[in-house]
Amino acid sequence: MHIPIQPAGADEQAAAPRDPVQAMRGGTLQLPALPPLSLYVHLPWCLRKCPYCDFNSHEARQADGALPEARYIAALMADLEAALPLVWGRTVHSIFIGGGTPSLFAPASIDALLSGVRARLRLESDCEITLEANPGTFERDRFRAYRAAGVTRLSVGVQSFDDAALQALGRVHDRAQAIAAVQEAAAAFDTFNLDLMYALPGQTLAGLDADLDTALALAPPHLSVYHLTIEPNTYFAKYPPTLPEDDLAYAMLDRITERTGAAGLARYEVSAYARPGHGCFHNTNYWQFGDYLGIGAGAHSKLSFAHRIVRQVRFRDPQRYMEQALAGQAVAQDADVRRADLPFEFMLNALRLRSGFALQDYSARTGLPLSTIAAGLDEAERKGLIERDLLHVRPTERGFDFLSDLQALFLADD
Repeated sequence: MHIPIQPAGADEQAAAPRDPVQAMRGGTLQLPALPPLSLYVHLPWCLRKCPYCDFNSHEARQADGALPEARYIAALMADLEAALPLVWGRTVHSIFIGGGTPSLFAPASIDALLSGVRARLRLESDCEITLEANPGTFERDRFRAYRAAGVTRLSVGVQSFDDAALQALGRVHDRAQAIAAVQEAAAAFDTFNLDLMYALPGQTLAGLDADLDTALALAPPHLSVYHLTIEPNTYFAKYPPTLPEDDLAYAMLDRITERTGAAGLARYEVSAYARPGHGCFHNTNYWQFGDYLGIGAGAHSKLSFAHRIVRQVRFRDPQRYMEQALAGQAVAQDADVRRADLPFEFMLNALRLRSGFALQDYSARTGLPLSTIAAGLDEAERKGLIERDLLHVRPTERGFDFLSDLQALFLADD
């Protein structure tokens, strides 16, 4: 999982570089300290655009099949150089290389990318470095080469082990390739993630069980499971498939939670299950409203300063991104987060966690007093969506089941 890359307007214009001195000027927020910082790197190409995908991904259509890897990495480094004044002196705790299909990039290119990052940023000694990989780009020993380049964690986008379902989802791999890729990931990495989807076109409870049988037999230390949803501006939005009814989808989620728990995988986030010690730090930092610098085509950033929180978006089109980044102007959108929007933005993330959040962390991460969420918490407790004490707030089972309703209680009035 990574931060969604939202569509940007066709009239993108370069934002003026943010002056770090101006970013430190007085404002309405009071952040006592800065949260942990992560780095997100977007590699936008894939072999084929999946019909359900609304991420900023682009089919690799070069005549010779080659990607502009060297130029794109040069653009990433120029982008990072321009962003350094905004994060100067801060330590990076995790790196997530997402896409697209990052495993289309050669291990040597990933090595060059990570070497360039290390030369420019201070990394935590145990920095978690995740690379998204698809079985359709799998070659034996390729995963070991990523490990040698510095990747510490692989996220394998299997989605299903059923050939008919994979075909319906537009995936470029089959069941055998998926199993081989997961086995290779297990051999090359101490920890890895397996991505599955459920409520697929024509899927039954028996079909889900078959997918879970295969997935759990492979003993992944981390499993991410996502409900297939129809997103705007996708092929499925134009030509929607027939999906399972809501009652069946809820039964599928219950089955997933029951069977993962029996296999020793605890549900620590709405869509994430892990063995002890194998939770994803990078994604947890998102959910705890930590900071992240996003570089690459369409990547998003959220950066905190003493008196404000800033969001940025890079240019979306890969070719234009490279041109703009190499010219020192990769940022298309740059704005302070409105004070009125911060309660919802915090809750949109923190309430995804089974453990919820500490009340003191709300003030520390938003710079706002607890009074700004008091009414929402009261209403959520009245509806049985949270449980709380003087120090902590946690979603109940009902809150997890109706998470969107819970999060909506904290939307700004205007």
